[in-house]
Amino acid sequence: MIVVAGEALVDLVIGIDATVVAKLGGGPYNVARTIGRLQQPVTFLGAVSDDRFGCRLFEQLVADGVSADATVRTALPTTLAAAELDERGAATYRFYLADTSAPSLDTVPVAARAPAAVHAGTLGLVLEPMASTLIDYLLALPDDTLVMIDPNCRAGVITDRAAYVHRVDQACARADVVKVSNDDTEYLAPGLDPVEYARTLIARGVTLVLVTMGAQGTWVLTAGSEVLVPTERIEVADTIGAGDSFCGGFLAWWLGAGQTRHDLAETQLAVQATIAAQEVAAITCQRSGADPPRLADLSERWQRSIPG
Repeated sequence: MIVVAGEALVDLVIGIDATVVAKLGGGPYNVARTIGRLQQPVTFLGAVSDDRFGCRLFEQLVADGVSADATVRTALPTTLAAAELDERGAATYRFYLADTSAPSLDTVPVAARAPAAVHAGTLGLVLEPMASTLIDYLLALPDDTLVMIDPNCRAGVITDRAAYVHRVDQACARADVVKVSNDDTEYLAPGLDPVEYARTLIARGVTLVLVTMGAQGTWVLTAGSEVLVPTERIEVADTIGAGDSFCGGFLAWWLGAGQTRHDLAETQLAVQATIAAQEVAAITCQRSGADPPRLADLSERWQRSIPG
């Protein structure tokens, strides 16, 4: 079982013509749905409201094959994010957080305590008490659990940058894989080249770092190699959920192909998994909102790589 830990919320997507569409979202929520749609065993560790939005969030998890064993229901209203799109389809976020569902996670159900892999990040490393709950959870995981961290920094939500960076460092200290974008590295280490930042993570013990650079591709770094994996040109509808589906695609391919945390230093395998993840993210970018592909939407090569 893969556990994906963090926030579930609703994106109010605001187009350049000021039209508003409600979309289900939250970085980890999108990751969990991606893995479920790719037919790998996954559960979502997060707090979901019992209001109408929350019920829709929960129903979609189930519909996408995500187990509810680690999902905590609450009477608090659903957390909201206003996602304002620009002419290129890129989103700028504003969040409505006070006294809402996502931050309230303060316990970890038994079903989440001995997984094969854990993914955590985005607001899961920002909002309290959820952030402290998840850091304690990560540090208590068994040694053989593969941990993937995606900071997915949301500067507009972070009120104490120093405390947040420290929390990211704590999470990365337990991580086997860290995925960061060039925007993330600019927030975490201003002025430092993204690949150089990745090298600092490798030096601190992270086995594999994936640096996504948008249309340029993805840098794949281990202690022994650095490879830039290019991306194909696509027509972008918007970028909502792109990084999340990349992470979900990576984990689904990795565990579906029978790999473990001990294989992460194998550059050829890491490149294969990155190519697979980029395919998943590319399809998401061609759709409006966070709408990750199903296994049947992917290439035959992808489908042959993992059992359905």
